[in-house]
Amino acid sequence: MPRMSRTSGVGYGRLWVVIQVEHVTKSYGAFTAVDDVSFTARQGRVTGFLGPNGAGKSTTMRVMVGLTPATRGAVTIGGLPYADIPNPGRHVGVLLDASAQHAGRTGREILALGAVTMGLPDSRVDQMLELVGLTPKEAKRRVRHYSLGMRQRLGIAHALLGDPSVLILDEPVNGLDPAGIHWMRGMLGNFAARGGTVLLSSHLLHEVEMIADDMILIGKGRIVAQGAKADLLQTTGTLVRAVEEQALHEALTGAGLTVTAADHSGLRVDAEPVDVGAVAAQKGITLVELRAGEGAGLEALFLQLTSDTQREGVVA
Repeated sequence: MPRMSRTSGVGYGRLWVVIQVEHVTKSYGAFTAVDDVSFTARQGRVTGFLGPNGAGKSTTMRVMVGLTPATRGAVTIGGLPYADIPNPGRHVGVLLDASAQHAGRTGREILALGAVTMGLPDSRVDQMLELVGLTPKEAKRRVRHYSLGMRQRLGIAHALLGDPSVLILDEPVNGLDPAGIHWMRGMLGNFAARGGTVLLSSHLLHEVEMIADDMILIGKGRIVAQGAKADLLQTTGTLVRAVEEQALHEALTGAGLTVTAADHSGLRVDAEPVDVGAVAAQKGITLVELRAGEGAGLEALFLQLTSDTQREGVVA
């Protein structure tokens, strides 16, 4: 897998293969689609890029690969702007819109043209078709007759064609069946494990939660949270149930602790279990359950941090 080096441009150094987004802003007249966005997608990790419709995900990704000029700020990949990377398809695999393929060409023709452009042998086309599960018969069909899932597989094949070290994927599992989603999850995980850098957006929060190492949440064009998945979804607070639940609620709030109703039963307390237990013991309250709280999960975190950007409560 070829690697780009910050010091030598394009080469085989593995140290600097990251996506660096620095203070990117994109405005269209009075409307600001992306507002001072900064983050890093690191080598050897899958970074999930999440946000509601219109949050600025696709615009940011288009800025990364030179399709949309930034009003301010810059993006580098392996230390270079995308436009300055020689033969960029050999180093950065991109899939932003699976439907943006020539409908009159066959799947094989599209990959063959990509191989010629990148200076790759035709055998690479066959390898990619096999990798993404498009049969020889399907490869001879014109793209206008492909399902969305088949177009997605073709787009992924094209992104992987040059054996890149970086993948930038917008909704890569859209239209895939469960088997295809399972394959995608394994492929991206293996790609990162071999030292690749993956940035992906997706509406399927559960899939992102399963595969991502790091996550970036964006709303109204601004980053609202970012970090390692383990840190963002860390276990928080205490879950407690008591025979005298109302008395426990009053005792905990009286002790200055934040208390909310748990999802199913009992209370969630913003404190350590030992502190909750001490309050209950002091008041003579009988506890039937006391344990560390569980992380709220990606969907709950997403809805909480982007609540003022949702449309009719629909996650996008």
